[in-house]
Amino acid sequence: MASITLKNVVKRYGKGKGANQVINGINAEILDGEFVVIVGPSGCGKSTLLRMVAGLEEVTEGEVSIGGRVVNDLEPSARDIAMVFQNYALYPHMSVFDNMAYGLKIAKVPPDEIKARVDKAAKILEIGPFLQRTPRELSGGQRQRVAMGRAIVRHPKVFLFDEPLSNLDAKLRAQTRIEIQKLHRELGITSLFVTHDQVEAMTLAERMIVINLGAMEQFGTPEEVYNRPASTFVASFIGSPPMNLLQNAPGAKPGIITGVRPEHLDITETGWALHVETVEMLGAERLVYGRWTHGTGNEMVILRTEEGQAVPAIGSTIHVTPRAHKIHYFDASTGKRKETQE
Repeated sequence: MASITLKNVVKRYGKGKGANQVINGINAEILDGEFVVIVGPSGCGKSTLLRMVAGLEEVTEGEVSIGGRVVNDLEPSARDIAMVFQNYALYPHMSVFDNMAYGLKIAKVPPDEIKARVDKAAKILEIGPFLQRTPRELSGGQRQRVAMGRAIVRHPKVFLFDEPLSNLDAKLRAQTRIEIQKLHRELGITSLFVTHDQVEAMTLAERMIVINLGAMEQFGTPEEVYNRPASTFVASFIGSPPMNLLQNAPGAKPGIITGVRPEHLDITETGWALHVETVEMLGAERLVYGRWTHGTGNEMVILRTEEGQAVPAIGSTIHVTPRAHKIHYFDASTGKRKETQE
């Protein structure tokens, strides 16, 4: 196992004034054995960052270190990493066993050791009964487990996952997330996992790097990122539904954006008056969308209610009050978090 250090990492395509900079000086320390998720919207640079760690993209500026060794100039094969991609990249004519064993055979690992490694990985991933099948005989989830098994048998220092669950349906994604968590607990290998899905990030990460337009907005535990977002971008990206960000909340000072999550608004006798426009039924909870008209403003506010609470009628007016200790403040000019309105 090994730590991963990113020091002022920059990626730029092209040269001179026409260069396109897609990664903007990222600094991060991923600890030995830690599971870190890189999350952000499509096109933000998260996969490019992962590919620089893997050696599939050249680092324009800065340093990438694995296990204390700068690897900028090392080929991927010399970095002691294993990568699991969005597409499974399995050989269709080979059995599951041969797919998992292929890299070890190329490395001239003795046959007895190859069998032992493949059998152990297959047991961990619960694909032992499928070792003699070909990939076309497997489901999407089983193929992804084979791809993970192929990475496991190499005994790498680092796992790199590039949106490996994107091709799976919702149920399989949830199941595979659980398998990846179990796998990390058992193996304890340092892991970087890229996704655009904030639910995946929140459920898998020990810590998470939130990327926006090539820059790191926040690096922290899921709890820190959710409860103390560093910017309006993080507040709006992490959480489903996103945090309400209000430009002109009552009592707010000029230049302040007030943030409050939907679950931290309570229906009260008095408070902010909302005209209810729609209600979404989500099983045990409901999302109430209300329009708040104030002065020259006209903002949508989302309220989460639990099962058993009265459901406001569409077209009615309700009053809501934010919980005082759950209000967030952001500077309107920078979008950055402020601890108070001052």
